[in-house]
Amino acid sequence: MSKISIIMGSQSDLETVKEAIDLLKEFKVGFEVKVLSAHRTPKELVKYVEEAPKKDIKVFITAAGGAAALAGVVAAHTILPVIGIPMETKSLRGLDSLLSTVQMPAGIPVASMSIGKAGAKNAALFAIEILGVSDNKIGRKLLAYKKSMRLKVKNIKIKL
Repeated sequence: MSKISIIMGSQSDLETVKEAIDLLKEFKVGFEVKVLSAHRTPKELVKYVEEAPKKDIKVFITAAGGAAALAGVVAAHTILPVIGIPMETKSLRGLDSLLSTVQMPAGIPVASMSIGKAGAKNAALFAIEILGVSDNKIGRKLLAYKKSMRLKVKNIKIKL
């Protein structure tokens, strides 16, 4: 039972996206991963996005670099939430991806995370939070996860 769809613009994005995948596995949330490009496979991308609700997809996570049109194209073809992960790039270190993901026209909302691996992890957490609004089991797991993070910080002992 898939609830989250992760779409990467390129297979090379997998190293970064693995952060999201690992967290979704930890939470035991259903997901699937696809490589579809806004520029190289636009027809296939639109078909996949339009058919996603039939497969119980509730949230999209997209990962793209450079022009990073993927999140916007997905958002243009669905009413489901779309979360964008800007990929780090060689030329502009991901700033190009971030700006492309953030600057959506009015009416095409995309939640944009930070560049790279931290963004991937936060994209998974944000998707889990979206699901947790209507799924009490996921919500309880989220509360436990955040409590665990809080306790790790509280238990830090600084030795001088």
